[in-house]
Parts: sequence; structure tokens; C-alpha cells
Amino acid sequence: MKKRMNHVDRLTVMAAIATMTLVAVAALASPAFAHHPFGEAVPNSWFQGLVSGIGHPTLGPDHLMFIVAVGLLSSLFGLGVPVAFVVASLVGTGLHLLLLSLPAPEFGIAASVLVVGLLLAYRRGSAAVAVSLAALAGVFHGYAYGEAVIGAEMTPLLAYLLGFSIVQLAIALAARQLGQQLQQRGEALRFAGFALSGAGAAFISNIIL
Repeated sequence: MKKRMNHVDRLTVMAAIATMTLVAVAALASPAFAHHPFGEAVPNSWFQGLVSGIGHPTLGPDHLMFIVAVGLLSSLFGLGVPVAFVVASLVGTGLHLLLLSLPAPEFGIAASVLVVGLLLAYRRGSAAVAVSLAALAGVFHGYAYGEAVIGAEMTPLLAYLLGFSIVQLAIALAARQLGQQLQQRGEALRFAGFALSGAGAAFISNIIL
């Protein structure tokens, strides 16, 4: 009994450290539209488009945390979750390229981290709910990705779309494997969900304040 309590205590401490770390990163994060390798420059080659596509989801803490959350969520609700997210992010980018407006995209991105974190923490809902949330969030994340390639030629644009699609799937699938392992370790996956929801709350506070 004592050993079990010590194990729970260690997990609690680890969860608290993870939560504080993610919240600190979130509090220092820049707006979601700013995360791409070439700054304000539009990619003008296949290589630049690919690098920018790979970099945008990984350089932004808000995007990266959500992709990890999607992967963890897929360990509970299936591969449809990351697939829906990636496909919807392509749609969101298309909306931005068509110069269509999406209301409060930065808030939507921050809220997506919070909501999916809570879904992980409480393990409520169904596969249909998880896929729907991932798709909705994908539109907002993709819309932010589109900012980096407005005005780009077709070749770098296609490379950009390919780059962010591949990197998002790769990260989500890696997180899915991690999620499957965490499920075998008691409350570890739940703690990860609380940490992510804390980061999402910090993102929202950063936007509001």
C-alpha cells in the first residue's frame, strides 16, 4: 500500500511539474500566426515551401501541443482523430488562401488545446465527438498556417501543404504510441490531459490580457 502511494505521489509531482512547464511555455508563446521559419517572407521555392510547412506546426507551442494532444487522444478514440485534424487543417489553409474570414482564429487555437486536454483528462465522449473536435480545431490551425503562404506560387504552396501534413501526422502518430504506453501506467494519461488543459488556459489568458 505504501509503495502504491509513493508511486501515486511521484506521478502527482511529475504532473505538477509538467503542468507548470507547459503553462510557462504557453504564457511566453507568441501569437499563433507568427510561427514559421522565414518570418514574414513568403516561400518562393519548393525547398522553402517544404521547410516552412514542416516548421510552422513545430515552432508554435500552441500548434505543437495540440498535435501532441490529438495523438494522445487517438490512443483512446482511434486513428480517425489525427486524420480528421490533418485533412481539416488543409481546409483551413484553403479558406485563408481564398481570403475568407474565420472569427477569432487565435482564440480558437488556444481553446482547442484546453478542450482536448480536458477530454483527455476526463476521458469522456466518443470517437465521433473526438473526431468532430479534431476536425473543427484543424480548420482553425490550418487557417493560421495559411498566413505564411498568401501570395505564394503553386510549387512552394504545394510543398508547404505537404510539409505540414507530413509533420503533423508524424508527431500525432508518435504521440499515439506514447498515449498507448501511458494508458498502462495508471493515471499518467489523465495527468497529461490536465497539463495540456493548463497550457490551453494560459494561451487563452495570454490572448485576453
